[in-house]
Amino acid sequence: MGSSRVELNITSHTACLPVVRGAVERMAGLSGFTDDDAHGLTLAIDEALANVIKHGYDGREDQPITVQLSPVTADDGRRGIEVQVRDQGRQTDPGEISGRPLDEVRPGGLGVHIIRAVMDECDYSCPPEGGMLLRMVKYVSLKKGAQTGEADRPAASTDA
Repeated sequence: MGSSRVELNITSHTACLPVVRGAVERMAGLSGFTDDDAHGLTLAIDEALANVIKHGYDGREDQPITVQLSPVTADDGRRGIEVQVRDQGRQTDPGEISGRPLDEVRPGGLGVHIIRAVMDECDYSCPPEGGMLLRMVKYVSLKKGAQTGEADRPAASTDA
């Protein structure tokens, strides 16, 4: 896929979310993600955007959000996607960002848990010019047997 970066400038209207999902799914497919990993990546970004809309912008639908998708490579050579979600909403101490306790049975509040469970890296920061920046990275999953090298070994011969 080369080094092509995708940048989406959207408003905080939920009608923009399908456009972002489509771009993420397409980039994940081009990067070699499995369908499951592509779905997880898309879900994490969707949750991040929902949190910006709800918490950063208090539901206002006309506020700016920038989503950047950039190809990256892990130390072990796996391809991945770095996602940056940038808003101009209310700043929150990154150390205070957490999901609700999982033993509370009620709808909502699981976005941060989902993001942290799905993504390989997740960092929130408060840029000096205001708003929030969420940086997330997801790498292509190792194929079954790849950790032990089994996937690269030729099949045993049955000729005797």
